[in-house]
Amino acid sequence: MPVAGYDCETTGTDVSSDRIVSAALVQRAADGTTTTSTWLIDPGVPVPAAAVAIHGLSTEHLRMGGAQPTEALDQIATALARCLTGGVPLLVYNAPFDLRILEVELKRHGLPTLSTRLGAPVKPVIDPLVIDRAVDRYRKGGRKLSDLIHEYGVSASGQLHDATGDVMGTIAVLDAIMRSYPSVPSDVMELHDWQVRQYHDWAVNFNHWLQGKGRTPSVDPSWP
Repeated sequence: MPVAGYDCETTGTDVSSDRIVSAALVQRAADGTTTTSTWLIDPGVPVPAAAVAIHGLSTEHLRMGGAQPTEALDQIATALARCLTGGVPLLVYNAPFDLRILEVELKRHGLPTLSTRLGAPVKPVIDPLVIDRAVDRYRKGGRKLSDLIHEYGVSASGQLHDATGDVMGTIAVLDAIMRSYPSVPSDVMELHDWQVRQYHDWAVNFNHWLQGKGRTPSVDPSWP
């Protein structure tokens, strides 16, 4: 199916305070051809060593070659909104993180959020992580993108923890899931709503599990 795959690398995992340092948008047309747009961003804050160890983008590198956040973030949001208004679903692995940190970043820099640009909720979104949890709920092991690439026997055409490489891996995983589980809705609007329900059920069950372990429930059941 035509999709617009999006991924970002960040300074950390807190959507309220961390920053985007790189992003990629890979648009796949119905005939399989792809168009890739990438952004490198100087976040204006130091990049922690733990984050550099994952994606390799140091503070110095970003200061030398990164764009200013206001310009880059506006371009990213404009491109994503254009895809969605054109009827192309947005493909994002672990969509709540990537989309929420983008919305926070846009607000931080005084830019219209993606939902504001659309004048509607961000929809349709496809998240292979949500789909995989739903179709193979009791499988043991991790569910990182690298785990699903191995599980579905697909080859990643780029380096993982590079925004473009992660998008290409996500596209390959989606194709494999849809081939393996024909019961998954193929209509993108129906698929979006199905994922909302599946994620809610998973989050409620996971929070119950946390409570049973004496831990505080921490998963927001809304998606994306």
